[in-house]
Amino acid sequence: MRITQGHTVIIRTFLHIIQLGFLAQLVALTLMGGFGADPIEGLTKFTGIAALNSLVFSLLISPMSRYFKLGLLIKVRRPAGIYSFVWATLHVCVYAFLDLALNVSLLISEIIERPFLTVGFVAWLILLALTVTSTKGMQRRLGRKWQSLHNWVYAAMLLVPVHFYWSSKSELIEPSIYIIVALVLLTLRRRNIKNWSKSLLSPLQKLIYNARVKPQ
Repeated sequence: MRITQGHTVIIRTFLHIIQLGFLAQLVALTLMGGFGADPIEGLTKFTGIAALNSLVFSLLISPMSRYFKLGLLIKVRRPAGIYSFVWATLHVCVYAFLDLALNVSLLISEIIERPFLTVGFVAWLILLALTVTSTKGMQRRLGRKWQSLHNWVYAAMLLVPVHFYWSSKSELIEPSIYIIVALVLLTLRRRNIKNWSKSLLSPLQKLIYNARVKPQ
């Protein structure tokens, strides 16, 4: 099967329609009381799951394009990743504005003192950095550093389901499934992750080596 530019446009349009459908569902559930007795918790989970699903889809694209030899499918990866960040930002806003009433000092202390929030916030920062630098202009400006930066999506793919698991009060089956999916996706990229890890450790190793070498 050969994928054309027209096919990628159709796939991207379909992706936008699905995401708009999620947004419409969110609005409908909110207005009609579909989140039950604790709407804030419902909003928090809905936006978090939407962010996680979008992230999983964005990381599914590369192995799918390689396996089915559909190179142009890669063009769908960026909008999927951006949607993940948008949903993650809504997730953060629900917590900050509705749960904490935008109490900044309380928000900071919560992030510092509660590990599952620390993990989630770090994941959000990673998605923020990846979204800001996702344009072709930033790719040209960063050069070789661009790919190294965007490899941090691997860390986000692990941190987000861990955050979900850690924040779950009783139901652990769903977040456990997401952790397994994340591990499978990361295993498919084990060679890339290994090379990326080496590139991250190399400056640290040089620093340690130089610190140990005594001046003559």
